[in-house]
Order: sequence, then structure tokens, then C-alpha cells
Amino acid sequence: MDRVYMAQSVPVAENQVPDLPDCNLYLMDEALVEGVRREGAGSREAGLETWGARLGRADLARLAAEINRQGPVLRSFDRRGMRIDVVEFHPGWSEFLSLAFAQGMHGGAWTEPGQGAQVARAAHYLMHGQVEAGSLCPVTMTSAAIPLLMREPWFHEIRPLLASREYDDRDGPLTGKRSMMVGMGMTERQGGSDLRANLSRAEPQGKGWFRLTGHKWFFSSPMSDAHLVLARDGDGHSCFYLPRWLDEGRRNPVRILRLKDKLGNRSNASAEVEFEDALARRIGEPGRGIATLVEMASYTRLDCVLGSTALMRQALVQGVHHARHRRAFGRLLIDQPLMRQVLADLALESEAATVLALRLAGAFDRAGQPAEQALRRLLTPAAKFWICKRAIDVTAECMEVWGGNGYVEDGPMARLYREAPVNSIWEGSGNVMCLDVLRAARQEPQPVAQTVDGLARAHPGEPALRAAADRLLSALALDTDGQQAMARMVARDLVLLVQADLLLRHAPDWLSRAFVDSRLGAPGGDAFGARPVALASDALLQRAWPG
Repeated sequence: MDRVYMAQSVPVAENQVPDLPDCNLYLMDEALVEGVRREGAGSREAGLETWGARLGRADLARLAAEINRQGPVLRSFDRRGMRIDVVEFHPGWSEFLSLAFAQGMHGGAWTEPGQGAQVARAAHYLMHGQVEAGSLCPVTMTSAAIPLLMREPWFHEIRPLLASREYDDRDGPLTGKRSMMVGMGMTERQGGSDLRANLSRAEPQGKGWFRLTGHKWFFSSPMSDAHLVLARDGDGHSCFYLPRWLDEGRRNPVRILRLKDKLGNRSNASAEVEFEDALARRIGEPGRGIATLVEMASYTRLDCVLGSTALMRQALVQGVHHARHRRAFGRLLIDQPLMRQVLADLALESEAATVLALRLAGAFDRAGQPAEQALRRLLTPAAKFWICKRAIDVTAECMEVWGGNGYVEDGPMARLYREAPVNSIWEGSGNVMCLDVLRAARQEPQPVAQTVDGLARAHPGEPALRAAADRLLSALALDTDGQQAMARMVARDLVLLVQADLLLRHAPDWLSRAFVDSRLGAPGGDAFGARPVALASDALLQRAWPG
């Protein structure tokens, strides 16, 4: 008689970590709550609490995973062979955009301005980005386009659609829609970040309209109702408003050639397109399209900082949650000194990013103050460089906390890790950001020097801040080539100084002390847990994730 061997039954849940339970993403984030109040959006907390509870539901996290597994698909023709250039999305895509629209993330800070409007939007963005990051892209571009479009005499025609809180995913003329989105198309295959190399051309057609020919290598959010694009206009480049549908009810001839097969950001579509005499309106001054889109980029870069901060926060929460439930070598991971040191270091990085991001959003709220405008110009590219770079390291480290379970697509860590690099690349890569910091410093050398010196002078008992400020000022005094060689150090030190100043002013003493000692006062590089500073891990971890 043949022997039958039965596999031993092992409980599936043995030493495996449960998914995060339902939670309130606002109330569980002490740094976020404190920052919202400090930066002037305290009157908007009721709405933030409501949406924090909605976004923190476990079913929404599962839906986010699903729409990233089943990405968008291009359908170039209908069943009759007619060209339609339609991108089809998972149904859950509309749910996430509906949530974002209901919160006003796509434009409420411009169409419903008021105290704390930008900070409240930033807080919504930070929570939404922890759950599903791809849907932030069209929201960001729509919001960044509004201040440019508001200057156009025909803005009243589309204002109600941009102000609407009801997302409308129907593909058709604006006359039949309840809301709209605006995308962006700047990059061409031969130029990349060098926008002056763009070859797309605009020819005037009368009555304010132009015909566009050419291509775009990256055309973000291709199903948006309009795009802002850059094209040659005479001897210069101008910015153009390119609608998807024309008033007479026909599609504008923008041909979607393919969707990009991206590392991450998979729920969102990015396309390569060609213009076949597509009709567009010029916005801004003729020949100053690059300057117009650089202004737009100042808003989208803020969102890159926010998006990366959101990824850091979610990765940290997942890492701490895992360590509190997973056992190894006879005890929970969270009880092991080295793991606690690493997680505490990650918690410091996350809180410092949150504090900086909300401070920057507050500067956008106070745009009428010259000092805040100057801070925005200097700090926005520096923050985008450093925070977006750190998000890549943070997500990788938190994935390692999970071990092999973090490396498989069943859990959230692989998606967070794949998502992290996009914010560092989009809207100008790291070197471009650092050169923009130098450009801002050259335009206003005296105020910048006073700002840097003031960050150290505000804390006379902190020699590490003084040393960092002096190093930064010395780099800014070099010649052009010398400055460029030191540009990454300049951007990093500027961000660390601002973060240290904010934490010393507003965070608990033990937290700010740990940040200054580990970031400015100790060698050891940027590897988490490797600095020779014993971090206040118990208090840091409890503050980071009380769950």
C-alpha cells in the first residue's frame, strides 16, 4: 500500500503581521496636528479630522493596492476604427480622484482662499499621499495651473469647473461637464529638463488661437480636459492652453502614441503624444513661456515635497507597526535595541520633513509678505532636493524592517519603494533643484546671507547650527564653478538648518536635541541608525505612531 504523506498544518497567522487597522490619519499624526495649528489652519481641523478617518480605512488601502496592480490602458481606436485616444482606468481611480476633489485639493486654495488654505490643502495632501500617490499627479497640476489661468480674460469661462468639488470622469466637451482637470506637457525627447531645446511650434490662427505641431515625450495625465504646454512662438517659447475637446464637439488632434511603462506611479497614466495642428490658446506673455511654467513649477515642487513626506510617513508607520508585531530571536523586533535605534532615526526624519513641508505651505499662504516670498524661492527647490532624496532612503529602510515580506508585492512596502523616486525626478531632478537654489541665492545675496546667519543666531547655545551656517555661507561666497560643485551640500545644509530651527522652536526638547545631535553634531553619514547618538527611542516611537 502506497504511503501518503500529509503536510503539517501551520497556522497562517503565526508570527505574521496583521494589516493596519482602520485609523484616523490626522489624529494619529501629532506632528501634523501641531503643524496645522502652528501654520494658521487650526480653524479647518474639523474637516481634516473627518477626512483623516475616511482616508485611514483599511478598505481604501486595499483599493489603492488594486488600482496599482491594474494600471491604465490606452485605447487608440473604437470598434469602427475611429481614432479616440482614450486611456481607460480601474474604477477605483475615480474614487480616489473623487476624494481629492471633495477635499478641494485640485484648486480650493485658489478658488476659496482664506487663512490657512494652503496649509489645510497640504495636510489633506499629506494624508491622501499615504494611501494612494498616483492620483496626486492630476490634482497637483490642476492646482498649479489655476494661478496662471486666473490672469487670462477668459478665465471666467472655466472657473466654475475648476472650483467644483465634484469629480467628473466623463470624456467630452466642457460644456457638458461638472468639473475639469488640467495636465502639463513640457518635456521633449531631445531636451528633457533643457526646455529651450523644445521644438514643438505654434502658428497663429486668429482670435487668440494657435495651431500646434510637434511632440511631447512626457504628457502628464493625458485624459485631463486641458493641458498647459510649451511651444516655439516666433523666436521664443510661449505657454499654451490646449483643450482636449473643442467647442464644436470634436476632439483636438492630440494623438496619444503610447503610455509610459513606469517604475512606479502605476495607477496614473503618463503618455507620449504628437500634435497634428492641435488648437491652443496662448497664456502669459508671448515668448516668456518658460518663465510662466517655472512659476507653475514652484507650486508643483511644493507638492513633490508633500508627496515625499507622505511616503516617508506611511513607510515609517508600516515599519513601526511591523516591529510591534513581529518576533525574532526570542522577542519582538520593537524590543531590540538596534531596531529601536533605526526606527527612532526614521521617526526623526519623518517629523522633520512634516514640519518643513507645512512651514513651506505656510509661506505659500503668506505670499503677500516679501520675506515669505524670498523664503519660498530659496527653500522650495532645496526642500524638493533633500526631502525627495530622503524619501527613497526611508522607504528602502522601512522595507528592510519587513525583511523578505517587504520585498514581495503582497504587502505595501514594494509599492511605496517604487513610488519614492518619482518626486525626485519630476519637475526637475536633484541637480536642477540645487542649481535653482544657487540662482535664488545669487539674485538676493544679502537677504539670503542674513537668513542663513539668522538661523544660527536664533540659537546661540547650539554650536552645530553655527558651524553649518558658516559652512553654507562660505560655499555661497565661492565663484560660480565652486558654487556649482558644492550645490548639493548647500541645499542639504539649508534644509537641515531650517529643520533644526523649526524643531528647536516647536518640538519637545528631547526630540529637537536628538535631531540636532544626529544631523548636525555627529559624523557617520546619512545611514539610519549609524550615527553615534543614542536617540530617545521610546518617546520618539510613541509620538510617531501611538497605535
